[in-house]
Amino acid sequence: MASLARRAARLSFLSPRPPSGGAGRARGVRALRRSPVRVLPPGAQAQKAAPQARQQAAPRKKPPSREREAPAEEPRKEAELRYERAAPGDKRLSKVVTIAKSRTFREKHGKILLEGRRLINDALAAGAAPQTLFFTTLDHLRELPAAKLKGATLIKVRFEDLKTWSDVITPQGVIGIFSRPDHAKMTYPEVQQKHRLPLSLICDNIRDPGNLGTILRSAAGAGCERVLLVKGCVDAWEPKVLRAGMGAHFRLPIIPNLDWEVVPNYLLPDTCVHTADSTVEPSPRAQEEPAVPAKTGWPYELKARPAQADPSSDADSEEEGEGPDPLGVQHYYEPWMEVPVALVIGGETLGVSAEAKRLAGSRDGRRLLIPVVPGVESLNAAMAASILLFEGKRQLQQGEETTSYEALEGQHRPQPLRTGHLPGRAA
Repeated sequence: MASLARRAARLSFLSPRPPSGGAGRARGVRALRRSPVRVLPPGAQAQKAAPQARQQAAPRKKPPSREREAPAEEPRKEAELRYERAAPGDKRLSKVVTIAKSRTFREKHGKILLEGRRLINDALAAGAAPQTLFFTTLDHLRELPAAKLKGATLIKVRFEDLKTWSDVITPQGVIGIFSRPDHAKMTYPEVQQKHRLPLSLICDNIRDPGNLGTILRSAAGAGCERVLLVKGCVDAWEPKVLRAGMGAHFRLPIIPNLDWEVVPNYLLPDTCVHTADSTVEPSPRAQEEPAVPAKTGWPYELKARPAQADPSSDADSEEEGEGPDPLGVQHYYEPWMEVPVALVIGGETLGVSAEAKRLAGSRDGRRLLIPVVPGVESLNAAMAASILLFEGKRQLQQGEETTSYEALEGQHRPQPLRTGHLPGRAA
């Protein structure tokens, strides 16, 4: 303290004296009372302490709230399926109309066109391979299984464009181009396999798309084992047939474009083949009136008439060297469902062909009659096929019930008494 006082006196002697008064003394006191010099650490310690000081000085970030994380999951799911937006004049869009209207294009390039969520879901479940999918909103895309669409090209289009391509009045917002399915590689529903019957259906010259689609739907509903389409039938993958079939294409094997020579290869050797013919017995009133050329079509009042009353059958017999039709006739409700069975449904215009009759004749077949009131318009092909298919199912189920009942009755039937000595008794 003494040294400090002497140093201060020496400095005050060298520096000019401040003017007398209280103000000068106050400034001198303030100069002596300044904050002490801060001692700094060595350089190495200062460098280590600098990042820590910055971290302490930096403001702490708040953890993201759960409310912000939840919406981020939805875009992540949508990002799994990448899609494109159709530009004006996109050439890929013109393929939709071409595939829908050209059977030759479908068969040459192996493509089909499916429209609607339900039909596309059925196709994907059966293992059909999608190539291109057009949709109008993301909601339509979410209704389809994303795992089975990863290999397809997804294109978002305007609803107005989709409406111009669609054949229906109110489009369902999604159209898909698929590879033409192969019946040997398809996976059909287990419930369909469980209710399958030993009954095959052969379509002969079915040319109306609505009728063929309805026939396929009835065949799937009755539990047919397979459907064979002979050459001359309408394409099974035409859009109108697909709409009328309501998913039947992906529930049972459909084998199209067959020649009659190879049809037996798809049947078991002991299969009995029955036909529904196109001969109609004229009503009594028609016999009194002058003869009028009978209408050709699918008349399902399947009564046989003499061969000379059917000029078309006579012409076929003369040209092909055939005799009278060897097939017998019976009502459809009489027993005919000997397993296995194949049923031939003829076309709307020409009926059952001569090749079908020859096949039925070689397989102990008969013609099945659905009697209708005289004078009433005959049933069409789809209605007659439905009646015969479900009648065959009824007869088969009735036979199974009878067999099971007889087996059960035989188990509880009292056994006859045996003569001889009973065990445990003397003779």
